[in-house]
Amino acid sequence: MASYKLLLLPGDGIGPEVAAGMGTVLDALRETGLATFETETDLVGGCAIDAHGTPLAEETLARARAADAILLGAVGGPKWAGVPYESRPEAGLLRLRKDLDLFANLRPAICYPALADASALKRDLVEGLDIMIVRELTGGVYFGEPKEITTLDDGSKRAVDTQVYTSAEIERITHVAFDLAGKRSGRVASAEKHNVMKTGVLWKEVVTRVHAEHYPSVELEHVLADNCAMQLVRRPKQFDVLVTDNLFGDVLSDIAAMLTGSLGMLPSASLGAVDDSGLRRALYEPVHGSAPDIAGQDRANPIAMIGSLAMCLRYSFGLGEAADALDGAITDALAGGARTADIAPEGANPMGTRAMAGTIADALRVRVG
Repeated sequence: MASYKLLLLPGDGIGPEVAAGMGTVLDALRETGLATFETETDLVGGCAIDAHGTPLAEETLARARAADAILLGAVGGPKWAGVPYESRPEAGLLRLRKDLDLFANLRPAICYPALADASALKRDLVEGLDIMIVRELTGGVYFGEPKEITTLDDGSKRAVDTQVYTSAEIERITHVAFDLAGKRSGRVASAEKHNVMKTGVLWKEVVTRVHAEHYPSVELEHVLADNCAMQLVRRPKQFDVLVTDNLFGDVLSDIAAMLTGSLGMLPSASLGAVDDSGLRRALYEPVHGSAPDIAGQDRANPIAMIGSLAMCLRYSFGLGEAADALDGAITDALAGGARTADIAPEGANPMGTRAMAGTIADALRVRVG
């Protein structure tokens, strides 16, 4: 069996705890013969600032380039609120995405059957929910120039963030979305604001052309991003694959996350282009943040981190059977009543991070054994 090289970047806050939970599952994958890994651990974010004076050291970036895949916990926290903007913990994550050209962010929003009542919406609206949000990750307003705050002649200040997209950037993320839809229900919704933004006009034009030239059998719907946000709350199951830009993808994926009951449940993948060897650089991370208010208390939900590992198995290594088994183990654990504090009903006695990870690892052993 091939052995894959993983770079683990636990990060800040609850990152080390959920990463340790994922490590428990890595052990179970090895024991069951589903997958074998060589792991290396390094620093990113606030902890890297403390150790190296920078949120991402050059040596760490070199290790990321050499790894078969990267698994990251979380970055940031109030401890580093006073550092310069360009050196903030999140800058380390942004640099990883940009320097490795991880342009396609996949954020599934799945409502597990056992957690339908934990959603803010009624059960019938979310039961069976399975949306894949495809977010462009290296362009748009987060990276456009100029990006600045200037002082005007009258002493007031002016802030500028620039939204920039090229047709090539839109094309490549569109191909990812349509390719995924072809393996799912064959439906894509594209969200932008062509009614008020020139980038939205170009986005709609390019998506329409790529659809007509390459994917005519896939159903395409265009939706304004603000209406899309409303529809996600009103009738979320109308969507399957949803493709959008960096800013709107950031907002819409968080809305979709809350439909499932908790941000602690949702994984994500950031993918680059396929290289000559057939592999692609990729970084996997939970959608949730560093949650410093509960860090070190064994209260964090590790499911998003473990789900990110399942996405790694599927998208980086083509280990669909192992990914299915791990996803199934999460479902089995939840069906058996395993709950961390964020998804436990009122009056319940929730388990901690380590216990939840151990329960999922045991469920995986049972499935495979």
